[in-house]
Amino acid sequence: MLTRKQHELISFIQNRLEESGISPSFEEMKEALDLKSKSGVHRLISALEERGFIRRLPNRARALEVIRQPEGAVAKPARPAPVLAENVTPLRPQAPMTRTPANDVIELPLHGRIAAGMPIEALEGQSTLPVPAALLGAGEHYALEVSGDSMVEAGILDGDFALVRRTNTARDGEIVVALVRGEEATLKYLRREDGMVRLDPANAAYEPQIYRPGEVEVQGKLAGLLRRYH
Repeated sequence: MLTRKQHELISFIQNRLEESGISPSFEEMKEALDLKSKSGVHRLISALEERGFIRRLPNRARALEVIRQPEGAVAKPARPAPVLAENVTPLRPQAPMTRTPANDVIELPLHGRIAAGMPIEALEGQSTLPVPAALLGAGEHYALEVSGDSMVEAGILDGDFALVRRTNTARDGEIVVALVRGEEATLKYLRREDGMVRLDPANAAYEPQIYRPGEVEVQGKLAGLLRRYH
């Protein structure tokens, strides 16, 4: 038999999943149940998980699945069947669309701002950024906060979060995270010209940067962007 708070929590999670497809955050669960701390939410989730009511999806943030409802839970009423006019052929029901669960969120390492004099390695493991898995493809990814306006004409603004697929190779014309002389991390278009490496900005106010091949190390390719609106 579940406690009142356990009932409230599983109902809150199920309702949120049905409404938006995204399981609520621990902060949202804490506020909804009027708890004083997130540790109370952790205890409730662990208890529900042990009893087989919910489960956590591995390697995903905010990924909870309701396996079964408590006895006595009221199911939502089914929608009435549509009434068809005479001589109208009903459409065949389509197969359900396959989609990535909206609550499939991945915590990417957030290495900090791309700024002069700050190698990416020096920023490893500082914090994480929750990112919808649908924005990412295969491979290992990390996030960087963009500093400056050198890529505005490519739609990359100051304060955006660049989602980067980790790689040390790239083709001409791709936007890369380049580490210059082992010191300065920058986000630019990569081009090779006359045996040199050219890092092109996307802003007419800035000049291309030209280096010898050994001075530039590709540390990733741009895979996507996240922008916060305040």
